[in-house]
Amino acid sequence: MNDETNVLGPNDARLGVTYDGKYADLRDPVPFDATDAQVVGWATESIQSGTAPGIPAIPTADLSGFVVERFTATPERPLNLIQVRPKVPFGVSLL
Repeated sequence: MNDETNVLGPNDARLGVTYDGKYADLRDPVPFDATDAQVVGWATESIQSGTAPGIPAIPTADLSGFVVERFTATPERPLNLIQVRPKVPFGVSLL
């Protein structure tokens, strides 16, 4: 068991976002039962403001239409996970 599982409550989740081919785990936990709209809003705000580690600030970032996936904790990953990603592979438009 790592230190992160001690910080997250049973209804908390780590929020990961893929945007423009880059991935970031946001620093603060979010409620696992938050609405998809709330989750997308937090992810958008993080990318727009530049607080998503590893993704530069993109003030015009728009995550509308992105997919929200939820994964409950497992013995291998003892924390809940929510991921926000585009509908296309690797977060990059193929057109």
